[in-house]
Amino acid sequence: MKLGIVGLPNVGKSTLFNALTGSHAETGIYSNAAAKPNIGQAKVPDSRLDWLTEFYHPKKTTPATIDFVDVVGIKKGGGRGNAYLQTIRTVDALVHIVRCFENPDIFEEPADAAGDAASLSLELILADMEVVERRIDRAAKAAKSGDKKAKREVEMCQNLLAHLEEGKPASTFEFTDEDKDILQDGGLLSVKPVIYVANLDEDGMADYANHAQYQALAELAAEQGAAVLPVAAKFEEEIAEMDADDAAMFMEELGLTQRGLDRLINASYDLLGYISFLTGGEDEVRAWTITKGTKAPRAAGKIHSDIERGFIRAETIAFEDLKTYGSYAAAKAKGLFRSEGKEYVMKDGDIVNFLFNV
Repeated sequence: MKLGIVGLPNVGKSTLFNALTGSHAETGIYSNAAAKPNIGQAKVPDSRLDWLTEFYHPKKTTPATIDFVDVVGIKKGGGRGNAYLQTIRTVDALVHIVRCFENPDIFEEPADAAGDAASLSLELILADMEVVERRIDRAAKAAKSGDKKAKREVEMCQNLLAHLEEGKPASTFEFTDEDKDILQDGGLLSVKPVIYVANLDEDGMADYANHAQYQALAELAAEQGAAVLPVAAKFEEEIAEMDADDAAMFMEELGLTQRGLDRLINASYDLLGYISFLTGGEDEVRAWTITKGTKAPRAAGKIHSDIERGFIRAETIAFEDLKTYGSYAAAKAKGLFRSEGKEYVMKDGDIVNFLFNV
């Protein structure tokens, strides 16, 4: 999975990217001149892996990961010519960083979180209008020859275009199942899931719920059906550069139980409809990423295609059950260790051993 970190110039995109991925991308007022986006990987925090590591004492522990792309700063009014759009087309969802802090050394104008968020949304809408207009032209030509599907596409795209022209993102358009089939791989940008990140300074973060800029952004997000999270990106970057013990001590002094970035990563994971199943043993403890609703054979294929091809059954136990009873033997005695077949739908936190024969 891949998420694009987007936003206007100098709002903290690269700072957040560095904190998420442990990278050292250039930050500062001139950093947006970079020709290529920064790409990095973030580990999905999962306390279940920590417990299983203590349980198995494996040679290595491998968490699930998310790829993040730090997209070049988007300029207001760039519209259809904005070069960053092609990068955004390749990602599954957007993490939109919005300035909710003041910095007179960089910004002459005060923060306007809702206005900035709406500006970027408009850029995506303008790009989508161009895509939909082209589709209408192509489909209209096909419809003249009597193609019923093309005629339906023209009708749907005209309705979508009218929706976009009102300044509304494609994510709020009511697509029918037939519409979704027609628009498959349609290249729309404003239909992508969005998490708004309110980038606050430390003072603002301390009472973000009553922060005027955060409140305005939260209202906009609610209108669009998007998520919003408060984060102090500079603070998170400083914590990320500390060793684990120092970071834990620093957070404890501030009364923090969880990093803002952990909440963001988990929210990103949920946004895309992903869950994790777990495997464990002396060699490795690992979290594997699958989509909600995945059946056991397809999940087995994440480990190796041979396991999916020769799938027999899945021996599985819920993580919480193993943790509660402390051993497989005790959990088995309670009837909590199950043997599941090909139609079993995997659940988040399943600890699995797949049996197969090829």
